[in-house]
Order: sequence, then C-alpha cells, then structure tokens
Amino acid sequence: MNPENALAPAGTQKASAQAHPTHPTHPAPWHRIVIGTPGPEFEALPPGQYDFDFPDTECDGWSTTELAMRFASVRGAKHRYYRQPRQDAARAAVHTATGSIVFAVADGVSSASSSEQGAVAACQAALDRLLHLLDQPGEPIDLRDVACHAADRLRELTRWRLGGRDPEFSEVAGLYATTLVAGVVRPQPVGPLVELCRIGDSGAWTLDRSRGQFLPLFPTKTGSDVLLVSSTVTPLPHVPDPLEQTSRRLSSHEALLIGTDGFADPLGDGDGQVGSLFARHLAHPPPPLWFAHLLDFSRETFDDDRTLLTIWPTTPEGQW
Repeated sequence: MNPENALAPAGTQKASAQAHPTHPTHPAPWHRIVIGTPGPEFEALPPGQYDFDFPDTECDGWSTTELAMRFASVRGAKHRYYRQPRQDAARAAVHTATGSIVFAVADGVSSASSSEQGAVAACQAALDRLLHLLDQPGEPIDLRDVACHAADRLRELTRWRLGGRDPEFSEVAGLYATTLVAGVVRPQPVGPLVELCRIGDSGAWTLDRSRGQFLPLFPTKTGSDVLLVSSTVTPLPHVPDPLEQTSRRLSSHEALLIGTDGFADPLGDGDGQVGSLFARHLAHPPPPLWFAHLLDFSRETFDDDRTLLTIWPTTPEGQW
C-alpha cells in the first residue's frame, strides 16, 4: 500500500491502487562485506569435476536448551580462481544424553594432493570418537585418543587408496595432511566447560561479548607479541607428544570461536577492523546464512579458505 494513502478512505485506496499498479519487488542481493581495501571481484570458477562433494560454501546452525552453535566454511579467492576445491572443513554434533556439543575444524594442507578429503575425514573421525567417549559416564575425555583416532582414519583411507597395502607415514601425509582442532563443550551448573586440542596452526579464542575482546586459547602466529611469523605446520597424521590441549569454563558473556588460519590471519590480535566486525555480529548467534555471508568478507591479500565455528552459552532464561 502507498504510505501516503495509509489513512485514506477505503474507496480512494482502491482507486489509487488501480491507477498505479504495483509490480513485485525483489530484495537487493547481499553484496560482499568489504573490510579496508577489497580483494578482486570475479565469478568463482567451478572446482575440478570430481570435487563435487566440496561445495564452495557450507554452513550450519542450531541451538540446544543451554548452548547455541553456528559454523560456516567458505572457499577462498585463490581456490575460486584456480578451480580448486575448498580444503577446510567443520563438523558439530550434540551428545543427546549430556547435552554436550562436540566439534571439529580442519584445514587441509595445500601440499597434500587430497587434503580436502583429509579435512572432512579427520572431522568425522574426531566427532565419532568424542561421541563414543561421552557415552562412557564418569570417564574423562582423552583428547589424545581423539587425535589418534583421526590419524588412524587417514591411514585407513590411504590403505584403501593403495589397494590394501600398509602405507608409509609420508604417503598418508602426501595425500591427506590436515590441521585439526577438536573438542567438546559440556553444560554444567557453574558454566559450560570447554575441552579442546589442536594439531597444526588452526586457532581457538574466547570472545568477551560485553567488551568485544578476543582471547586466544592457543599461541598465535599473528599476535602482537610474535616477532617472526612461521609458515611451518606439523599436521595430522602426526600426533605430537605432548598434544597441545587446553580447557576453560565459559562465562555467560563469552563465546567460543574455533577457526582456520583463513580467519585467524586477518583477525590478528582482534583489535582491528576484522575483530570489530565479528565482535559486533557475534554478540548474539546470527542466522546461519548471515554467519556464512559475514565470514566471506573481502579484504586485500587474504585469499585463503575460511572456516569458523562458534558456540554461545545461554542464560537460565534461554537468552544469549
């Protein structure tokens, strides 16, 4: 209805509608969010013909009575231009009996020929093992066991690829090498307990939603205290000893973030434009599609795949 006629008598409203027929309108498309100087814009090229299981973008989101989860994984500009598949992956699931959320985020190493498959397989294996361990009431979560289970899955894939022959370590790494961050968020009366481990250079943070501040849970390669950035990554199938792992309790005003370096590198220490954007939009769980749109921001030189998984605790009133 024409807003100028909103208070007009019904007869004049009808006459106006007949005199000025309306046409269906379409909402404007979501243009990419630009941060600073944008990267080049182009229509993404399809990945190779056998990479149809690795879509350009995927996202998911849902909530339990105590926790909310969102994740998205987007193909970077470099892979979109050179017809390569997205090599990041993320998975999350609920353990029904405890209400816990198990999660895994992986970044396939570009030097491995099938790292996109390795990333997905590592995430699936980690979730399988975490759910199994949560089925054992009273037992602690052995994150090293989770990491070893993921490494074993990569070896099984390689053995199948080689026709049943036991693979050398270098053969597994040459096909499926991937980073991995995996863990669980367990609701508890005193606040959700986070337990997680990582292999490689993917990252984890808490976001203080009241202050907009990011706190890294593992050492970073881009923080203000880092003098020399290293590109060395020791990924799965290697499982270091000791395994890098941590735990902490989430307060009601915090969120847990898990991300690959495609997110971590532009985030830096969180006090720049990227940190400001995500602190603002992640103060509450956004719709999953918007979460993915947010992650697919354009910024010059940052052209890697990006994956981010975020978990928020709820209050007793069911609010975030």
